[in-house]
Amino acid sequence: MKTVQKVVQIIVQTIFIWGFLLVGTWLSSALHLQIPGSIIGLLLLFLCLKTHLIKLEWVDAGATFLTGELLLFFVPAAVGVIQYDEIFGIIGIKLIVVIILGTIVVMASTGFVAERFAKGDAAK
Repeated sequence: MKTVQKVVQIIVQTIFIWGFLLVGTWLSSALHLQIPGSIIGLLLLFLCLKTHLIKLEWVDAGATFLTGELLLFFVPAAVGVIQYDEIFGIIGIKLIVVIILGTIVVMASTGFVAERFAKGDAAK
């Protein structure tokens, strides 16, 4: 019974997170913004969490599940890339270099931001 309750909790929280995506998408199209609706929804969720309008417990299990299964969302894109032979030539080498550099930049900036937030939380 506990497992069923956990599954229902994950489903409800995932739908709740998805609602932020829908609101962000609606805002993006209604206001004719150049920012994707998913980014706006993510920012809205972040602001609601930061201002304590919603509690972390309301989205924690759903977000943990989605993050854990994130790799599955990229499999179709990776399989689609295999269809293009030219990617494996010189363009492929350039692409790999860009991916590696991009990953390093994202990891470094994420670490920097996380460290800044951790110092801010420790000061309180």
